[in-house]
Amino acid sequence: MKNDVMPSVIRMDAEALKTLLTEIKETVATDYKMPEQPRRSFGIVDLWSIRRNARTARSMMRRRS
Repeated sequence: MKNDVMPSVIRMDAEALKTLLTEIKETVATDYKMPEQPRRSFGIVDLWSIRRNARTARSMMRRRS
């Protein structure tokens, strides 16, 4: 079986490496402000909803079998 494997270490001259590390291709939007989301606390209602949905999904899988 013939395999063509590339070496894991790439040899590159220092000037090309410096150019790659300093080149920037995009601009950053500094004046844009993300809208703030109100922080919700995780309550008993959320836990109840997760448990209820898990039970219904489980029962649906049982019906298919």
